[in-house]
Amino acid sequence: MLIANIQDDIAGRFRKDGEWVRVANHIAPNPNEVVERLEKMLAGYNANSRENIIKRIALLHLVFEHTHPFVDGNGRIGRVINNYLLIREGFAPVNIKFGDRKEYYEAFKEFDEKGAAKIMEEIVGKALTNSYHKRLAYLEDARILTLAEYAKKNKLSHSNLINKANRQTIEAFLEKGVWKIGCRRGGF
Repeated sequence: MLIANIQDDIAGRFRKDGEWVRVANHIAPNPNEVVERLEKMLAGYNANSRENIIKRIALLHLVFEHTHPFVDGNGRIGRVINNYLLIREGFAPVNIKFGDRKEYYEAFKEFDEKGAAKIMEEIVGKALTNSYHKRLAYLEDARILTLAEYAKKNKLSHSNLINKANRQTIEAFLEKGVWKIGCRRGGF
């Protein structure tokens, strides 16, 4: 459904013999291995149901994108799967930003070389926290200010607030590439 009417000849089916995919320096596994790898990925995800959701989603995302089961649309489909699983388990959906592509590709490098998911766990964790900060600010009907506005009104260092937002030590969130924060009505 995500690539229907774009490339109907490949929409809705896994890669088949002769359909190899390369993303940056990564060549996806043999098309004949796709189904088995996806079955193993889902079995692992479900078997670890007591594990932290961030770790589970990060590993699932890495395995899915590493497998690259489709000729096209893997990123979109991978993000839909992430959000489906998050929502199914009672969490807010996330928007994994690829503004820092270097960090995103470092996560895949770490996975390829070490079988580790630490970098992707940080990416997913930040995305989930960002999603909650944003939702809570709007649900509380807070006054939404950019961090620049907040800094000016409170005579604070804007760069210091940006650093805190990046470290997620304040309840700021990214919205359309701009750091914002929710303030209770009547105060800053």
